[in-house]
Amino acid sequence: MNSANAAGAAPAAEDLYCSREGAEWEAAQRPDPVVWGADEGPLDREELDHFSRQGFRFEEQLFDEAEADRLQRAAQELAETVDPRQQGVIAEPASDVVRSVFRIHRTHEVFRAVCKDPRIVDVVRQLLGSDVYVHQSRINYKPAFNGKEFFWHSDFETWHIEDGMPRPRAVSVSLNLTDNNEFNGPLMVVPGSHRTSVRCVGETPEDHYKQSLRRQEYGVPAAEALRELVDRGGITAPKGGPGSALFFECNLMHGSVGNLSPYPRTNLFVVYNSVENAVVAPFGGLRPRPEFLSEREVIPIGDL
Repeated sequence: MNSANAAGAAPAAEDLYCSREGAEWEAAQRPDPVVWGADEGPLDREELDHFSRQGFRFEEQLFDEAEADRLQRAAQELAETVDPRQQGVIAEPASDVVRSVFRIHRTHEVFRAVCKDPRIVDVVRQLLGSDVYVHQSRINYKPAFNGKEFFWHSDFETWHIEDGMPRPRAVSVSLNLTDNNEFNGPLMVVPGSHRTSVRCVGETPEDHYKQSLRRQEYGVPAAEALRELVDRGGITAPKGGPGSALFFECNLMHGSVGNLSPYPRTNLFVVYNSVENAVVAPFGGLRPRPEFLSEREVIPIGDL
């Protein structure tokens, strides 16, 4: 077990991914690679090249239906028993309906095992070219009829500015616990957008996470920036049944619409960061967000 850089440690002098500093948005090409690893691993060269170009990989039925059903029942039980007011539990805007439950890799043995599953971990290790640890984990619930949207955003922009993640050397995995279809608010991504660093406007308020996890207003791209990205890459929504999984690069622009269907959408979401990319002091100059959002202790995934 290793400790990450102290929360108060100064970030690097040159910030290659600065954001929320000016009055106008800017776009810059990322200087870092997308695929950090080599050919050794479950993905072949063609699959690695696809991930590098598109920024995501979708695997249908990575987990079988029985496994997904067991996880969905565990997620539903969790939503019914947690207190929506406790730390790490986020409610829908203007209600007490559970929207997300965080840090499940530390608090729930069933989901801890999923986070360590070789079907996931072997892929992210290959993509990141190193051992990995869990930066963040959560269950995202989108209830039937009134599950609210997640606006377009790059996760890395927030993790860099508010958590202190130095470089985009992290991969997110969204595992479907229910069907994700065109009616219940599937995750939408902009292919190729991970290669552009969009610098957002607006000064980040203190304790921004308390509001942003319900509805984000800072760290979201300008409409013009989104239009340019979509004009180049389009929009796709990888849809699939329970057990399907979306691996996506941490700077990929993504979002989802609300759920107006009579069927819920529930996903397990895990962020894997390279052990060589541990968080430092937030680059936005604020104090770090709580550890249920950003693990500041590096525990290699095999030791979790």
